[in-house]
Amino acid sequence: MNLSLYSGATGMQAQQMNLNVISNNIANVNTTGYKKNKIEFQDLLYQNPRQSGGQTGAGNVVPTGVEMGNGTKVVSTAKIFTQGQLTQSGEKMDIAIDGTGFFQVEKSDGTEAYTRDGAFKVGPDGQITTADALPLAAGLQIDPEVTNVFVSPTGEVSVETADGTQIIGQLELVRFPNSAGLKATGGNLFIETEASGAPEIGAPGENGFGVLQQGYLEMSNVNVVEEMVNMIIAQRAYEINSKSIQTSDDMLSRVNQLKR
Repeated sequence: MNLSLYSGATGMQAQQMNLNVISNNIANVNTTGYKKNKIEFQDLLYQNPRQSGGQTGAGNVVPTGVEMGNGTKVVSTAKIFTQGQLTQSGEKMDIAIDGTGFFQVEKSDGTEAYTRDGAFKVGPDGQITTADALPLAAGLQIDPEVTNVFVSPTGEVSVETADGTQIIGQLELVRFPNSAGLKATGGNLFIETEASGAPEIGAPGENGFGVLQQGYLEMSNVNVVEEMVNMIIAQRAYEINSKSIQTSDDMLSRVNQLKR
């Protein structure tokens, strides 16, 4: 009965973390480029009072043993990098990635970060930046006399001025062997880790990289209906784990009330 108390407690703790993940997904349903998290569980170590395959006194082999689990634990809250819906915004500096890849930006400390959020702005110095003023690694600048900006699906950036149209640079994308190993730092940014592998840079539309869509934004890949169903399942699992603790407590109370 003591084991059931602890097992039930691990189940309640795991489902609380599950609810935290689900709530964060729902909170970011309208976050541009957000990728939902999926929680994963593992069972804990087992107690084996009787080993399967052991020898009996008569020299026979025990066909099945006795195993008692110790509950569950959370082992991963992996990001799911499926494509989000592309929504037309009409803004010339909004750029969505249709397919594989990340935009590369420079953080204030000089390190590199990666994002799927293509809601770019033009800073006071003409640099193309994120909403948090982080410049694109490509270092593209838009002069004040520019009247229009064009971004091709393959990443060529051209501008229109009174003198005509000219190409000013090339947008590149970055991908990783294991995107789920990237570390989310907030602000729609990811950073490289040992688990993600080294970044590979390439042009949009080439070698499996996605293409760019100007005037569109990639919305989050959160399915609200699916998350609501997951929330109900998590709630019921939490309740049934608490019920097992209550039942164990009732059984212990009965034992304490036994009299000769």
